[in-house]
Amino acid sequence: MLKLHLKTIVAVLGASLLCAVVARAQSATPAPDDATLDVEQVFAGTCGFCHSDGGRAAGKGPQLMNSPRDDDFIRNRIKQGKQGAMPAFNGAFTDAQIDQIIKYIRALKPREG
Repeated sequence: MLKLHLKTIVAVLGASLLCAVVARAQSATPAPDDATLDVEQVFAGTCGFCHSDGGRAAGKGPQLMNSPRDDDFIRNRIKQGKQGAMPAFNGAFTDAQIDQIIKYIRALKPREG
């Protein structure tokens, strides 16, 4: 009984966090195209819940470091999301900011030590 109750709490918490991410993505006001993001901070706060270790390891979402997906796929996934798996961030980031995020993903290397 306690195990079932704990699973329910975890499921509700997970759904709540996902809803918060979706709400944040949909309500964010885009910055001008030339605005430079602190991509590591934005990634940690927006993407890090699912893409562990700054995208270096799989979590609820896939590892992004050394992704075999091309930039167009990643750009589309950021904008459109994936139903039931990743919220859409279209409107939350400009195209230039999404390019910065993709550049961050492409530059990911294993942490030393």
